[in-house]
Amino acid sequence: MLAAVGCPHREPARPALRVGTSGDYAPFSFRRDGEFVGFDVDVARRFARDSRRALVIVPFRWADLVADLRARRFDVAMGGVTVRPERAVVGRFTRPVVRAGAVVLARPGAPSTDEPGLRLAVNAGGHLERLARRLFPRAVIVPEPVNARVADAVAAGRADAVLTDEVEADVFTTAHPDLVRRGPFTRDAKAYLGTDPGLVAELDAWVRAREVDGTLASLRARWLGRAHAVRRSGFESDLDALLALVDLRLAFMPSVASAKLAAGRGIEDTAQEARVLAAVREWSTPAGLAPAAVEALFQELIRAARAVQDRFAARPWPVDPLDLETAARPALSRVSHEIVERAAVVARERAAGEAGPDEATTLALGLDPSWSDPPTRLAIARALLALRVADVREPTFVKARQLR
Repeated sequence: MLAAVGCPHREPARPALRVGTSGDYAPFSFRRDGEFVGFDVDVARRFARDSRRALVIVPFRWADLVADLRARRFDVAMGGVTVRPERAVVGRFTRPVVRAGAVVLARPGAPSTDEPGLRLAVNAGGHLERLARRLFPRAVIVPEPVNARVADAVAAGRADAVLTDEVEADVFTTAHPDLVRRGPFTRDAKAYLGTDPGLVAELDAWVRAREVDGTLASLRARWLGRAHAVRRSGFESDLDALLALVDLRLAFMPSVASAKLAAGRGIEDTAQEARVLAAVREWSTPAGLAPAAVEALFQELIRAARAVQDRFAARPWPVDPLDLETAARPALSRVSHEIVERAAVVARERAAGEAGPDEATTLALGLDPSWSDPPTRLAIARALLALRVADVREPTFVKARQLR
């Protein structure tokens, strides 16, 4: 008994947090004097400290990110990781921590993005290379293997312009002040990607709390500049998470269309659409949402998805191949279920009097313009605003079943 009294209880050590990062994407993750630094590196250190974990940094190359995650080389990828469908197949994303649209930095007098022959430098194997091939089919894509030196391709005469994001553009234009900015063309979400649902949920909750207490706003101000220093409420963070999931669902559609075309199937699949609507109705009641309003939202999402697939079928662009039954649809089922869950959180917060955009035109601005036209985004925004809490009790979420 005396031995027990004399030895205070100690919590068992938690496993180390293995964070994958590229080290070549300033200001999110880069090397300074041989050490990894940047916005997301700081976030990783603070989360590891707060969760009582040792931090282990694991470098990755962008072209190997999905394979490294699948091989469990690290627990979570942090470092300006854009929310993308092929990544969502192998892992789960947290809520966004930064929004950064894609922009073109061009030398004066360079051809426009609509003209043939524009030589456009991009980070090889990353999100922006895929985006360049989708948005600028008439350009000559110049993949550069080292992301930090992409803008040097213009100075060296290998390219007329570079495709980057709004945050990294500030870094590039400091070294190349003659470059002219065009865009933004997208509204990309940067988030954290992990394979363990429990760890991702813990990190997601931590991110929300750090949005509310101003920690992330302070870190964004330090690393990304004052324009990104806005402090977000919990409601604003939850709403942004919901909009990011809507964009992610649409981002799956080119790969879905590609799989259908390869199998000799048509784009329209009314039987699958009916299964999706039946599933979201099933999920809505346990989530505390009115089923009719949730079904109306997904009818708009299905119409938008069909339009993206039709556009791809008319002019295909390179996509990551995803098997329809074993990869794309199971991941889409999970994303759809997450949309219902996030929508329930937002609807409850609205019912409790949280502030937020009341006009559909304002809410529509939060959706990525590269996936759908303004009328479609407006219809989705109206459906989101129409969501209502059906039960004031705390919801018990059902497990998402895969839609076959």
